[in-house]
Amino acid sequence: MYKEKFDFYSPIDLKVYNLEDTVRYQLNLLEKLDPFTRRHSENVGNLTCRICEYLRLNQNFIAYATINGYLHDIGKLFIPPNILNKPSKLTEEEYEIMKKHTTLGYNLCIKDPKLRSYAVGALNHHEALDGSGYPNGLIKKDIPFVAQIIRVADEYDALVTKRQYKTHVNISETLKDLMKDAVPTKELVALDHLAENTKVGKTNGRILKCLFKVVIDDTKYEISCIYDYVDYLKNEIKRLENIKKFAYKSEHAKSIYKKEYYKESMRVSFMQGENFDNYEQILEEYKNALQTRSTIISQLFNEIKIIKKLKI
Repeated sequence: MYKEKFDFYSPIDLKVYNLEDTVRYQLNLLEKLDPFTRRHSENVGNLTCRICEYLRLNQNFIAYATINGYLHDIGKLFIPPNILNKPSKLTEEEYEIMKKHTTLGYNLCIKDPKLRSYAVGALNHHEALDGSGYPNGLIKKDIPFVAQIIRVADEYDALVTKRQYKTHVNISETLKDLMKDAVPTKELVALDHLAENTKVGKTNGRILKCLFKVVIDDTKYEISCIYDYVDYLKNEIKRLENIKKFAYKSEHAKSIYKKEYYKESMRVSFMQGENFDNYEQILEEYKNALQTRSTIISQLFNEIKIIKKLKI
């Protein structure tokens, strides 16, 4: 039986760079990460690249930003597994240790000539425009643009993972939560930052708008995957309904020859695992699956409408 296949992020190949030996050296570091962090790093690299494309940045910068995205959490190599993989909320002491992955990643990159240019992403991807981030509490004018992009990609993937999204249905709720960080707050981080803090939120609204476009692309990709599966279901339903017609004709045939003829027609139409006893149940399952997928497609189109109306 054909299985519906869908990855949450569009698997579009990153065209801005090819995996030459120098790039492979950089990305091979991900092999040393735990599977969860590695997958997250790959997702952030993917999102960073695609956000950059919507920002219309030049190809050299996109390649640079993409590798920064892949390597942003490389400092987690040095975080104790019992803290890194803790399923429950971290204590204050554990959180302080976790936050050190930024400086640990920076130190790793800065010591290696092949990684030195990517130290900026590792160090600054948790900085916030209003000065409330870490490790250095930088404000907007001091945070490298590449780190601002990675922060948006990082927060989005973290929320997607935390909420265990398997589909983009209701993804607009996550985007609305991200929007809250793009809105200026009245809280003062430091008195000398007063002017800047009253004008900006934590994240860059321009970058967030580009993330919305990426999410719409991914939602359309999911719709296309479901359409492929819907076509399969329709063909299977048609085949099984023909089998059901053969069964009716066999039951009402007047001659033994005709009865056997229609039964044989049914037999040769069965797929693996199907038989005279279960084909009707399978037909109903396919019909239910088709109805479910049709509903999901409608919901996904509605999500796109909602996302397009979001204002930052």
